[in-house]
Amino acid sequence: MDDHFMARLGLTVPINGEPDMCVVAEAEDATEALNQFRKHKPDVVTMDYRLPGKSGAEAVLSIRGEFPAARIIMLSAYEGEEDIFRAAQAGVSGYLTKSASRADVLAAIRRVHAGEKAYAPAIAAKLKAQQRREPLIPREVEILRHIVEGRANKEIAAAMHLSEPLVKLHVRKVLEKIGAADRTHAATLAIERGIVHLD
Repeated sequence: MDDHFMARLGLTVPINGEPDMCVVAEAEDATEALNQFRKHKPDVVTMDYRLPGKSGAEAVLSIRGEFPAARIIMLSAYEGEEDIFRAAQAGVSGYLTKSASRADVLAAIRRVHAGEKAYAPAIAAKLKAQQRREPLIPREVEILRHIVEGRANKEIAAAMHLSEPLVKLHVRKVLEKIGAADRTHAATLAIERGIVHLD
């Protein structure tokens, strides 16, 4: 499942070239992915993280909400800790970056089909690192997004209908949770870890 035709083609050709695999359906967005899953019940799904409308993680939740046994591999350009964590929480069986080799992707599909997990070593390490951190609550994520956009506490307070002292308290807590030395460092970490995307 990928919204880019060439990305789908890049997977379809090698998969269909394997004697024990074939592509039964393709989809461009989360809604179509769920509809195609209902129709074809594929053994394994490869899912992009970035889709129009809903994210790949949300698409995984939709599919697994109806089909709890669905086996899904996230194949994404995103490799931030938070992106990986969201995908894992949604229930993916594996996570690879789009820089993964053809052999790695095919091996991951076979492992997931066999009921195993298929996380690239670097991805698994990032997931463990994220799981050790204290999670940000939704309000803190929103404040961090404002920090990334370069807004001062006064502007954040106005946008979120909060008092400035409360915003200051939240900012301090956000920096502490993500291990940032200052606001600039927090913005950098937020982007690196996939907490906030600059779309």
